[in-house]
Amino acid sequence: MKNYNFLTTILLGITMIGCGDTKKGENSLFNIDNSAFPAHFSTSQSVSLGVLNPKDKKIDSIVYYINDTKVGTVNSATPFKFELKDQKLGYQNLKAMVFFGGENSDATARIEVISDVTPKLMKYKIVNTYPHDKTAFTEGLEFYKDTLYESTGQKGTSYFRKYDYKTGKVYQEVTMDSKYFGEGITIINDKIFQLTWQEKTGFIYDAKTLKLEKSFTYDKDIEGWGMTNDGTYIYCGDGTEKIWKMDPKTQKMVDYINVYSGQSKIKQVNELELIDGKFYANVWQKDAIAVINSTSGAVEGILDLSGLRKLVDVTEEDVLNGIAYNPKSKTIFVTGKNWDKMFEISVSE
Repeated sequence: MKNYNFLTTILLGITMIGCGDTKKGENSLFNIDNSAFPAHFSTSQSVSLGVLNPKDKKIDSIVYYINDTKVGTVNSATPFKFELKDQKLGYQNLKAMVFFGGENSDATARIEVISDVTPKLMKYKIVNTYPHDKTAFTEGLEFYKDTLYESTGQKGTSYFRKYDYKTGKVYQEVTMDSKYFGEGITIINDKIFQLTWQEKTGFIYDAKTLKLEKSFTYDKDIEGWGMTNDGTYIYCGDGTEKIWKMDPKTQKMVDYINVYSGQSKIKQVNELELIDGKFYANVWQKDAIAVINSTSGAVEGILDLSGLRKLVDVTEEDVLNGIAYNPKSKTIFVTGKNWDKMFEISVSE
C-alpha cells in the first residue's frame, strides 16, 4: 500500500471523487433499487439490478440498459445481474424500462465504475541528450517518417515545425494566426492535424508540403490539448480526465474513455503518445507520465521523470510536456515547455 500511495503522490494531483454520489432515478411509479449499491463499483464486480414498485403494479417484464445499450430482459420483477468487466470507467447511466398492463415507464440511476489496477512504478534510462529550443512552449511532439515534428502554444507565438532533433536545424515551420493558441499535433494518412486550446478550431495540413487544407470546428464543447493516433483514429485530450476518439475523415468525436487511478479521476491529461497499444500521457504540471490502458482508461504504470528537471535550465513554470516515440529506435523522446534539452529514454518495468 505504501508503494501505491507513493505512486499516487508523484502522479498527478489526483482529484478524489466524493462518496455517495450515486443518483437515484426519479419516477412516480418505479425506481431502480440502489439501496445496496456501494459508493463505487470496480470492473471486477457485478451490479444486481431490480426496481422498487411502491404502487404494487403488476410488472410484465423489464428491459435494462447501460448507457442506452440494452444489456438484458427479465420477466416480471426478477432481479438482473450484470458483469461490469467490459464497462468503461467513470459514471454509467442505468435505465429500467418497465412494462405493465400494456404501458411502460422508465426508471433511471447512475453508478460509478473505478479502476482496480494498481499502477507499477516504471524505470527509465537516458540514452541520449539533445538540444531543444528554449523559446519553444512545447504542446505536441511526434515522429513521422523518421522526422520529428513539434507544436507550440501561446497566442502570437504558436507554430509547428519539423526539424533535425540532433542539431535543432529547422526544415519547415508553419506559424499560426495570433488569435490562436496552438496545442497538440498528430500525423495520419499523410495529413497533419493540429488543435487549438480554447478556440474550438482544428487545422489539417498536407504532411509533405505543410500547406493548410482545411479548418474544422470541434463538434463537442471541449478544449483542445494533446493528440495521438493509431493509424485509423485520432485520440485527443481536453484537459479533463477524458481521452476522446476522433474519426479523421469527419473530425467527429465518436467515443471517449475516462482515465482513473484507483477511485480517482486523473484530470488534465495533456500531451499523448500511443506506444504498443498504451497511452503515454503527460499530466499538466506534473513531472510524471501516466501509462494508460487505451481500452479501459485505467492507469497501469507511472514514469517518474522528476530527475530530468535537475538536468535542464528551467523555472518551476517550465513543466514537462512532449512525448514522441521513435519506432525505429524503439525509444521515447521527452522534453518540456521552454526546456533547453530533449531526452531520448528507454523505458522498462
